[in-house]
Amino acid sequence: MNNIVMDGRAVSKKAKESIAAKVLELGKKGIVPSLAVVLVGDDPASKVYAGQKKKNCESVGISFDFHQLPGETSESELLDLVEELNRDDGVNGILVEMPLPGHISNERIQAAIDPDKDVDGSNPANLGRLMSGLPSLRPCTPQGAMYLMDSYDVEFEGKHAVVVGRSNIVGKPVGMMLLEKNATVTYCHSRTANLTEVLRSADIVVAAVGRPKMITGEMIKPGAVVVDVGINSTEDGIVGDVDYDSVASVAGAISPVPGGVGPLTIAMLLGNVVTSAERRCSES
Repeated sequence: MNNIVMDGRAVSKKAKESIAAKVLELGKKGIVPSLAVVLVGDDPASKVYAGQKKKNCESVGISFDFHQLPGETSESELLDLVEELNRDDGVNGILVEMPLPGHISNERIQAAIDPDKDVDGSNPANLGRLMSGLPSLRPCTPQGAMYLMDSYDVEFEGKHAVVVGRSNIVGKPVGMMLLEKNATVTYCHSRTANLTEVLRSADIVVAAVGRPKMITGEMIKPGAVVVDVGINSTEDGIVGDVDYDSVASVAGAISPVPGGVGPLTIAMLLGNVVTSAERRCSES
């Protein structure tokens, strides 16, 4: 590989075409996959994200059910709604927009979602199944990063993959997925003392640390594959955790920000809804 820009928008388009075909097949069996999104309060960014999910669901034939609750909704009231959606056989996926208001525990709500409907892949049961190598609904962003690399025929087996970041949302799960592909995985983070030294030995770098342009060209081994999961709002606009210009001239392949992993995150969410619906179909 040499100076390849991994185009997440193009890959996402193909992924959605495949998902739409699966939705059509389910329709022939009388099943319309459905996603329920819950928003507590009036956070503008969360409303935008919910709107994007609605648009993407409709583009592939997935039914979208939106529940907006007042900001003063209690934790018990939200738990009651989640339980109602858990019991609803017509709902295949449940997603509660995060972060929630301060008086509600993000973790408690996430844990209350039925793991078989947890299309965000953040329920502790699904994260545990991923850790154990068992089938599960997987976190969308790490799944998108892997899908992007798979689409460009990145070789994993025996390669040294360095994950910069240790969150439960991206860093830890993507490391587990790389291990499944027989890569040798090293976790680094913002406090790693010898980060440049470790990165210089990496064949694959996944940046998910949340610091704008933290990783620069001199930190990357020539020819390495670099996947930038970071989304940072700066005076220069949205940038990743990777200094794109300096790294692109060194890397064998690189994902841009925006237009890299981001479009695939929503595609993987749609895929998880369909997976949940297919499981229901096979069980009925």
